[in-house]
Amino acid sequence: MAQFSRLEVAQAMKDTGMIPLFFHNDIELSKKVLKACYDGGARLMEFTARGDFAHEVFGELTKYAIKELPGMIMGVGSVTDGAAASLYMALGANFIVTPVLREDIAIACNRKKVLWSPGCGTLTEIARAEELGCEIVKLFPGDIYGPQFVKGIKGPQPWTSVMPTGGVSPTEENLRGWFDAGVTCVGMGSQLISKDIIANKDYAKLEQDVKNALAIVKAVRK
Repeated sequence: MAQFSRLEVAQAMKDTGMIPLFFHNDIELSKKVLKACYDGGARLMEFTARGDFAHEVFGELTKYAIKELPGMIMGVGSVTDGAAASLYMALGANFIVTPVLREDIAIACNRKKVLWSPGCGTLTEIARAEELGCEIVKLFPGDIYGPQFVKGIKGPQPWTSVMPTGGVSPTEENLRGWFDAGVTCVGMGSQLISKDIIANKDYAKLEQDVKNALAIVKAVRK
């Protein structure tokens, strides 16, 4: 069962403006990454479930977050069908992120009032996602479309909330470009939680990098 309502999750996305994305099959390492992001100020984590037994890692991470990290909202990304969405919701997912728009995922999540954010790449897909109850649309892959695409769709659909993933980096220039175009929040993976940080287990650097990225988001939104 989700610990947070979809409205609470959507509000947290809007308030913080950034969601770290991460996957690793080592549970203890994943806990340390999660805690570093939390200590850096992140209050959402998208666990990009791309490996074998990813659901087992996510289940343990969610238990850890509930016990040790109050207010941390755990979600799952790279979900590709309704069955997987249901599995992760049973393991405590508070939001579901997908690379594509699939109505079976919308139905599964809406039934349990869990926020879902589908990957969309056209205005038609975005409109259909919103008809299916989507609060915040994932623009994916973000680096292919860019801020100009967001600015373009916000013209005829100013009510649309967009979260780009891919092509987002923790620099003032990059983040200003996205937020000036009108995004609600951004998803940030390897540009934030880099391979070097993982290899060196430099969790202090990750904590500081998350703090810095959130500070930039706050500054460019003013």
